[in-house]
Amino acid sequence: MKTLLLGIGLLSLAVSLHAEVQLASPFTSHMVLQRAVKIPVWGTASPGETVTVEFAGQKVSAPADAAGHWRVELAPLPASAESRTLVVTGSKTIAPVRLDDVLVGEVWLASGQSNMDFSLSKKVKYFAGVTNEAEEIAAANWPLIRMFTGAAAKAYTPQTNVGGEWKVCTPENAPAFSAVAYFFARDLQKEIQVPVGILTLAFGASTAEAWISRDTLAADPKLSPLLDRFDAAVTAFHTNPPPVIAPVRSEDVAATNAPSGRHRKSQGVRDPVQDQHNPTVLFNGMINPVIPFALRGVIWYQGESILGGSAGIALYPRVQAALIRNWRELWGEGDFPFYIVQLAGQAAASNNPQVREAQATVLSLPNTGMAVAADIGEAHNVHPKNKQDVGDRLARIALAKVYDRPIEYSGPVYESMQIAGGTIRLKFTHLGGGLVAKGGEPLKWFVIAGADQKFVPAEAKLDGDTVVVSSPLVAAPVNVRYAWVNFPDGFNFYNAAGLPAVPFRTDAPKSAPLQ
Repeated sequence: MKTLLLGIGLLSLAVSLHAEVQLASPFTSHMVLQRAVKIPVWGTASPGETVTVEFAGQKVSAPADAAGHWRVELAPLPASAESRTLVVTGSKTIAPVRLDDVLVGEVWLASGQSNMDFSLSKKVKYFAGVTNEAEEIAAANWPLIRMFTGAAAKAYTPQTNVGGEWKVCTPENAPAFSAVAYFFARDLQKEIQVPVGILTLAFGASTAEAWISRDTLAADPKLSPLLDRFDAAVTAFHTNPPPVIAPVRSEDVAATNAPSGRHRKSQGVRDPVQDQHNPTVLFNGMINPVIPFALRGVIWYQGESILGGSAGIALYPRVQAALIRNWRELWGEGDFPFYIVQLAGQAAASNNPQVREAQATVLSLPNTGMAVAADIGEAHNVHPKNKQDVGDRLARIALAKVYDRPIEYSGPVYESMQIAGGTIRLKFTHLGGGLVAKGGEPLKWFVIAGADQKFVPAEAKLDGDTVVVSSPLVAAPVNVRYAWVNFPDGFNFYNAAGLPAVPFRTDAPKSAPLQ
């Protein structure tokens, strides 16, 4: 008996000396793998252990390095709705890892702040819940749509794991899905008829710089001061932590479930690393663990948390461009699609037209797109319930630009103007079958100014594929602005495809190319 117990003990000790083969965070049952590209699969094992991955008739092996990290690449696969098993076996471990119900199709990453984190059901996140919530959830039975929702995580250094698992889109699982990402995936899947997977990695009240790697920020002399201030705050926190009473903003409520309209007393101090406004913390905690999971592109909804007033807005185009280039470089898939949502209208300072203008600079980068949402906002709600139109507009961009569908994907975009006496004639691209005053009412939210730049409400009339703008108060007009307010209530300038015009001003300063 003693000999048997000793043998069992030695066996247990031998097993414990070897790390079990593990897959990285984004690999779980029910996942979708990206079609038509090489598929990296990675994880950890005992140093030197040979790890073999088997899927769809392929069998690929690689040794774990001295730190226990391994990675293989599956050859490109065609789309498949067949439920298959991915098996991972280690040469030193007893039981293989089996991931069931794995599909192959199109994979997109959905990121940003609370309007991307916003779930279909208000029962999951109290600030959420879409228009026609009950009906939408009951109809959310799309077995070929899968979503991985990453657990909120902030860190000072890059992490290798983030909590979460892939879920099949059913009425039982969908309430916790990102609403924008779900409607995007639903509209996409209806059209392309292959599995669609979404990696949702979003956090309320987060700034764009929170999602960028340290190396990228440090290499940019205009962005590195963000790191310097953050590092100084971290040092101060560890050396001489002061007591803090932090005011609760609406987006902090979204992220922390703190009671709105009150002050939250921090327990001792507020760790700068746990503040989603600080640089790198969400990249480290949530993005780094999923790189380089193969994907088609990114959809992004962020902007309310542009900090620092006019200085912050002026810097935002650079921050936004740095994020896009950073992710593209790290994924190593080239200039993959990156589509953003421009801020919805709202009667709050953070939703001003300068922010929308800063966001629109994304279009100067290759393979980008922008879904306009100025027409679907709610005056006193930073989280509008209409996420269906947002998802639809993002899906239209993807369908037109990635999947070659012959559809219009943008509302009217200002192109040029011609001054004729007391009028200004505006020309647009993306006519989408013609310009439209929705509801048949006169066009709203056009203003006009002379050389004094004193803008007054204008009369705007459709004239074929142009808009003619004038005012009896401005005899010699020079510039026009459209929807250049925080909340353009009654926004009604569209094209025949049903897409809203992009807010603009003809007096916009000439901007230098994004560096």
